[in-house]
Amino acid sequence: MVNDQILWVSGSNGKVGKSLDGGITWVWMTVTGFEKTDFRDIEAFDEKTAVIMGIAEPAYILKTFNGGESWKLVYTDSTKGIFLDAMDFFPDGRGVVIGDPINSRMYMARTIDNGSNWQRTDFNKLPVLAEGEAFFASSGTNVRPLNYEEAVIVTSGKKSRLYLRGKLTDMPIIQGGESTGANSITIWNRGNKVEKMVVVGGDFSKDTLKQHNCFYSTNLGKTWIAPKEGPHGYRSCVEFIDKNTLITCGTSGVDISTDGAKTWQLISPKSFHVCRIAKAGSAVYLAGSNGTVARLKLP
Repeated sequence: MVNDQILWVSGSNGKVGKSLDGGITWVWMTVTGFEKTDFRDIEAFDEKTAVIMGIAEPAYILKTFNGGESWKLVYTDSTKGIFLDAMDFFPDGRGVVIGDPINSRMYMARTIDNGSNWQRTDFNKLPVLAEGEAFFASSGTNVRPLNYEEAVIVTSGKKSRLYLRGKLTDMPIIQGGESTGANSITIWNRGNKVEKMVVVGGDFSKDTLKQHNCFYSTNLGKTWIAPKEGPHGYRSCVEFIDKNTLITCGTSGVDISTDGAKTWQLISPKSFHVCRIAKAGSAVYLAGSNGTVARLKLP
């Protein structure tokens, strides 16, 4: 979401959608030559410019400069086993994309020009993940800018950990199975100081399970606190709306917190994969399967 009016979404079968009026009307397009590609993440910079991520095999990143009329292939990787999961960008044009491990090491590529060019990170500079530890390509939010200079990543699966400043640290979120672990992290900063991190996830094969699916930290993940009342099931995305208000969504519903993630209230049983607030604005939108898009209305 660029602002309250300009929205982009991406999905399966090469589909991309764009709205310039806050979601009232949409233009839907299929990216020529990529009709079978699953675009699991998108980053929009304005009404003309956006980057989309195709997950596997081969993995693709494409960019448009003309509102989606045409797309330029800016990155491809046909490495056996490649599977991209998420990408995010800093305001200065730097960006990062992460993927499931190859030969046990995390996959990463970086850009310094808003996704026009990418360079894969040397595997030897990336951490070795545990057996069964990877990422979920559910909302594009398991990698986030921590501040103006650093990114933070959460892993999932049989092992679910926080990756920050070159180190992997354990989290108390549910893990141990292929469908368990952290799916999303969101950050609240004051200036360049991190005040709070919130992580959500769960078990997407048991999406109404409420135990150990959300935690927050006020000390960069050194310790984690469980909410008094957590989200009502598996959640694939979490987003700060303001300092005390958050939204989280998943296949079993949408929850809101108005006390900084200490308690959560179910506001809808509808299924969504991602919820995001406008970069320049205050509107919050959710997206799910089959082209479903909704705008959050708070009391």
